[in-house]
Amino acid sequence: MTAELQRRTRPTTPTLHDVARAAGVSLATASRVLNGSERKVAESFRERVERAASELGYTANASAQATARGTSAVIALLVADIADPYFGLVASGVARGADEHGLIVTVAITERDPEREARILRAMRGQRPRGVILAASRADDGDDSTADELAGFRALGGRTVTFGPGGERSVVIDNRGGAEKLGREMASLGYRRAIGLAAAEGVRTSDDRLAGFTAGFEAGGGEVVRVLRGTFERESGAQLMTAALGDGVPTGTIVFGLSDVVAIGAMTAIRDAGRTVGADIAVCGFDDVPASRDVTPRLTTVRVPLTDLGYQAFRAAVDVEWTQPDAELEVFVRDSTPPIGGAS
Repeated sequence: MTAELQRRTRPTTPTLHDVARAAGVSLATASRVLNGSERKVAESFRERVERAASELGYTANASAQATARGTSAVIALLVADIADPYFGLVASGVARGADEHGLIVTVAITERDPEREARILRAMRGQRPRGVILAASRADDGDDSTADELAGFRALGGRTVTFGPGGERSVVIDNRGGAEKLGREMASLGYRRAIGLAAAEGVRTSDDRLAGFTAGFEAGGGEVVRVLRGTFERESGAQLMTAALGDGVPTGTIVFGLSDVVAIGAMTAIRDAGRTVGADIAVCGFDDVPASRDVTPRLTTVRVPLTDLGYQAFRAAVDVEWTQPDAELEVFVRDSTPPIGGAS
């Protein structure tokens, strides 16, 4: 087959010109109908254009639509790690809201890297999303690149939503208050010695949870005797716990993981060391992801309504008026923290 014959027989994607020609309208009219222009088009012309587009299998150019409308039918969601169930639950709430409004969710992974986060925001700005939701916990390291990118996005008319301070609108999780409740509850069960497994200093979520747990635990007569720092990953929880066990962990110690994922990693390390989770070394976490109820023993934790908060973040991105409902954080005491010393 000659190159010329291949060119002629190769299937082609229908263009806006093809639709305009088939509908018998001008290119400008076809563009107004299919690219979302706010300029009025006669209903008879609209029907002809939409019918021609359907028959030809034409798909509107998203970039052209964004240019015509000043925004696209996209909500941009930035998370630290899509494999972390915390962010999966947040994303499910955002997706539920987007489905209700006929919008699409684009998810990007920041890996908690400020430079990567700013680079993603810069790239997304060109796509003109309806709103940007920044769900990843960030470090207070003085880097203004993300703030600059969010400001640039707002200057184009987009709305920015963050989990924690920093956006035009903020979804607030009372990490410190919830962790303080947990610390008090663990002290009331008879625990007096705790080890904290946290992220690097300066990471807001980790700092708030560790500070809250320490305050509550000490108020109940306990002491956080050691803090080991790593990341939010399960592997980090296992590694930090292994290091702690190497230095010696007395029976009756309670381990606070900054998240359920970290706590579950710690539980694995305890078992691998031939110790028992619960009556020997107790473990508690934070978030109440589904896996916390499936592990053995079931994990004591603080329930955060992550799916509902994801939905609220979506509403914050699209609603003209928005006020976040109160989100009460509840402590769930389970088998991983049995009472000791006669406590009940």
